[in-house]
Amino acid sequence: MRSLAGRIIVVCLAVAGVSALVAGLVLFRLVSRTSLDVTQRVLADQADVLAAQLFETDGGLAGRRRVVDILERQGIAVVSVGQRGNVVGEANAVAAARQAKALDGGRLSKNVETGGRTYLVEARDAPRGGFVLVLQPSADRTTIQRLIGNILLALGIGLLVAAVAGVVLGRLLARPLRRTAQVAHTMRAGRRDLRVPVEGPREVADVAGSVNSLADALQRSESRQRDFLLSVSHELRTPLTAVRGFAESLADGVVTGPRAADAGRTIGNEAQRLERLVGDLLDLARLSADDFRMDITSVDLSGVLRETAAVWSARCAAEGVEFRSENADHPVAAHTDPRRLRQALDGLMENALRVTPAGRPIVLAHLPGRVLQVRDSGPGLSEEDYRIAFERGALHRRYQGIRPVGTGLGLAIVHGLVTRMGGRIEAGPAPEGGAGFTITLPG
Repeated sequence: MRSLAGRIIVVCLAVAGVSALVAGLVLFRLVSRTSLDVTQRVLADQADVLAAQLFETDGGLAGRRRVVDILERQGIAVVSVGQRGNVVGEANAVAAARQAKALDGGRLSKNVETGGRTYLVEARDAPRGGFVLVLQPSADRTTIQRLIGNILLALGIGLLVAAVAGVVLGRLLARPLRRTAQVAHTMRAGRRDLRVPVEGPREVADVAGSVNSLADALQRSESRQRDFLLSVSHELRTPLTAVRGFAESLADGVVTGPRAADAGRTIGNEAQRLERLVGDLLDLARLSADDFRMDITSVDLSGVLRETAAVWSARCAAEGVEFRSENADHPVAAHTDPRRLRQALDGLMENALRVTPAGRPIVLAHLPGRVLQVRDSGPGLSEEDYRIAFERGALHRRYQGIRPVGTGLGLAIVHGLVTRMGGRIEAGPAPEGGAGFTITLPG
C-alpha cells in the first residue's frame, strides 16, 4: 500500500468495483422498470379483450364468469362495478382500484402503491357497468437470481481486469521512477556522470529531466568550486612560501643587519595578503549563511558617498590617481544597510584603484534616483568578462600574471552584499575607458 504500484492497483480495483456496482444497480432498476411496463401493457391488452367480449355478448353473466375465472387463475383480480355503483371484488384489489380512482368509469391505465405493495390497474367500461383488472406483479425469483449472478460475474471480471491493468500500469510508472531514485542515490554518493533516460509519461519524464538538470548543475558547481579552491590554494601558498623563507633566513642568521628589516617588512606584507584573503573567504562564507546580519534602515545616500569620497580621495592621491566625485551631495533616501553599502563601495573602489594607472581618473558617481556607480580608467573587460565578472575567482584566473589582480573574491562579495540588501549590480564599459559597476538600491 505504501508503494506507487500498490496504490495504483487499489485505485483501479476500487474504480472497477464501484463502476460494476453502479452499472448493476442501474441495470437492475432498468430491468425492473421494463418488466413492469411490459406487464402493464399485457394487462391492458387483456382488459381490452375482456371489454370487447363483454360488448359482443352484451355483458352476459356466463361469459363474464368464464373470463373472470381465466384471469383469476393468472393472478389477476377482477373488480366489477355495477350500473348503480355497487363494487364486487377482492378487498385489496378494490382498495387499489379506489386509490387509482378507477371506479368512476372510463378507460384508465395506472400503477399505484398501497399497503407497501405495487398494483397495476386497468379500468374499462362494459355494457352493464364496468370492470377493473388489478394485478400485483411478483418478481420472478429465477430472473432476479440470474440478474444478480450476471452482475456479480461482471463485477468479478471487472476486478480481475482492473487488477491486471493496475499491475501493468504500476510497473510502467514505477520502473522509470525507481531508476530515477537509483540515480539520485548514486549522485548522493558522489558520482556525477550518471543520467536518467527521459521517457515514460510527461510527468515522469519531467522528473527525470529535473534530476538530469540537477546533476548538470551540481557538476558545474563542483567544477567551479574545485577551480576556486585550486586558485585559493595557489594564492595561499605564495605568501606562505615567502613568509616561511624569510622567517627561516632570519632564524638561521642568513639575513642580518639592514637586510633583516627588509625581510621583516616582506613578512608583514605577505601576512597582510594572507589576512586579506582569509577575510574575503570569511565574508563570502558569511554571505551564504542564513543568519548573515543586515540592518536595513532608511539611509541618506549623500552621507555615505561623502564618507567614501573622503577616504578614497586620500588613497587615490597617495597612489597618484585622480579621484572624481559626481553628484555626491544630492540627498536621496534609500532603504538599505549603510555599513554593508559602504563595504560594497569600498570593495569596488579598491578594485578600481588596483587597475587604474597613475594620472588617470576614478569616478564615484550618484546617478538620478538610487543608483551609484564606480568607474575606472583601467584596461577594461571584454563582453564575456562582464558576464562572469561576479563569479568567484573568474577574473583572477583569467588575468593572473597579465594585470594586477586581487584575491579573486572582491567582486563576488560585492555582488552578494548588494543582493542581500535587495538591490542589483551590473558591470559594463565606462566612458573613462575602463570598467564601470552600477549599483541600484531599493527605495
